[in-house]
Amino acid sequence: QVQLVESGGGLVQAGGSLKLSCAASRSIFSFNAMGWYRQAPGKQRELVAAITTGARTNYADSVKGRFTISRDNAKNTVYLQMNSLKPEDTAVHYCDAHPTMNYWGQGTQDTVSS
Repeated sequence: QVQLVESGGGLVQAGGSLKLSCAASRSIFSFNAMGWYRQAPGKQRELVAAITTGARTNYADSVKGRFTISRDNAKNTVYLQMNSLKPEDTAVHYCDAHPTMNYWGQGTQDTVSS
């Protein structure tokens, strides 16, 4: 079991940036990969980005070139840098292992105004 705490979200204008952090209660190195997910109003939760223990990354097509996932194993923390934000990026963002193991934290509400 692991507790995940997301932070760093908020309200930003279109074109702006946010950096999210996900702090884990224990080492994340035991997971093959960590992911950032999001759930927009009325939509299913979806994978936004993932990063393996070897720092290999993959992204949803909708965020490629705008979002960057990274990890600091020493701090048991995963980050999501979100640039060039669009109103359609408005969602609650969560982190979890990838594939998900349902270790969801409380998430962070991120709203992009037009």
